[in-house]
Parts: sequence; structure tokens; C-alpha cells
Amino acid sequence: MDARVEPVSRAAAEQPVRLERLLPGGDPATVAEIVEQLGLWDRPETTSERPRVLLNMISSVDGRASLGGRSGALSDSADRALFHGLRSAVDAVLVGAGTVRTERYGRIIPDAAGRALRLERGLSEEPLACIVSGRLALDGGIPLLGEPSARVVILTASAASLPATPAAAVEYVRTVSDGHLDLAAAVRELRARFDVRSVLCEGGPHLGLQLLEAGLLDELFLSLSPLLAGGEPSAGEALRILAGAELEPPAALQLLGVLRSDSHLFVRYGVLARERVSRETMPSSSLASRRP
Repeated sequence: MDARVEPVSRAAAEQPVRLERLLPGGDPATVAEIVEQLGLWDRPETTSERPRVLLNMISSVDGRASLGGRSGALSDSADRALFHGLRSAVDAVLVGAGTVRTERYGRIIPDAAGRALRLERGLSEEPLACIVSGRLALDGGIPLLGEPSARVVILTASAASLPATPAAAVEYVRTVSDGHLDLAAAVRELRARFDVRSVLCEGGPHLGLQLLEAGLLDELFLSLSPLLAGGEPSAGEALRILAGAELEPPAALQLLGVLRSDSHLFVRYGVLARERVSRETMPSSSLASRRP
């Protein structure tokens, strides 16, 4: 299992890191306090047919989204704590099939105390684990699929199902447009069928771009690792946190907050709708504050 996905150790949980709040300023706070104030599990009245979608990615200072094909080499203890803290507060975790295979995804909330906290917040014990696989390119050896307690939904354009019945409970969202997965329709179906109100996407870079192109992305959580890596991507490896065709025009972002742990920065952006490009269109907010 990749270091970023790997559960936070018991020692780290007992001695949680405190993050410095840079924008807006404030007293240092633990990840638990920061996530609590984000209020991602709230159920505000909304007319939207789709859930709120957040993208959580990590990058070196010179833009590398992975080293050796994996994100863990860019991570540190604070990043891992925030990674799992965000998971603890959402209805669903969305990830591309390639990332599930590469990072060896296992149980989303492996910690019993974390599952109990979710129940106290009115959430299910585990987030719905949503895998995007247009051609159903998955194998039963992925640890997540072998987890009996896991609830997995596969978003696919394929009419097929997994060849062997995995231990996890697996359902399918099949939304097809011109022979390809209709991602916007699939995300809407997560809301309609499974009452998913908040989705945390953990990549990969191709899926992140697809969400952005489809107008589905609301926020970006970016961990900035204090490394300069250089190099060029190898075959099949994305160099940056978004991979694919150049956006025209580029997507505009609104800075909402900044945290720091040692030399690592954690930045939260709101993604402006393509027709909204003015900084005045989105209220300023801290990474550790609720977004209206």
C-alpha cells in the first residue's frame, strides 16, 4: 500500500500533528479540529442534483504529482493525517481504476474509532468507495475488493461485471454517452441512488481533469511537498495533478485557505464555474472554516 494511502499509525494518532493556520491566521490546530470546522457532513438545503465534489492531490514544488509512479514519496505525516481526516467526513471517496491498482487501495476507514466518529456525525461507518473504470479494467486482487465490510460502487460504461464475486459488496453505475462513461450522469446517480452529498476524489490526474471539464469540481485541496524532482513522466505516468488536453480557457480558482506543517503547505481553492471568473464571486474562507 502506498504511503499516502496507508492508515495513520497508532502513535501518530495519539500525538496528532498541529498545523499552522496562515490564511486567514489563527492558532495552530489539529487535523481533527480543522476537519470538524469544515463541516463536510452537514446537509444544507440545496437544489443541486449532484453532490459537492472535492479533489485532494499532492504535488512537488515543480509540479510532480508522483515519484516512481506513486504519490507516497511526496507525502509526510501531516499530509497523511489530512488525507485520512478528509476521508472521515465525506459520503463517498471517488478514485480512478489506475490509482486503485497502483496505490493498492484497502479499507477506506480502517480505524474503529474513526468509524464510530462517523456514526456520531450521522454518516455511514465507511464512505462509499467509488471506482471509475470505463472499461471495467479491474482485478479481484485489489485489497479494497477483498474487504468484506467495504461498500463499492463502480462507475463504468461497460455492461460487464467483475469476473469473480469479490468479498466487498459491489454495485454498478452504468451511464453511457457515445460509447463512453458519462461522468456527470454517474455523479448525479450517486446522489439519487445512494444519497451521496459529498464526494472526495483522490485522483488520478486524468479523473481530476475529467471532473473539471464536466463542471463537476467544486474545491481543490492541494498538498505542496517541499521537493524539486525534475524529470519527465514515464509511459502511462502523469507528470502533473491534472493530465490530458489543455483547458481553454484555464479554470479559475479562488484561494480559500492555507495551512503549514514545517515546510509543507496545504492549500484549499474553490473552483469557479467557467462563467464566473471574478474573485469577488466566491466568499473568502479558511481551509479550517466552513464554506458557505
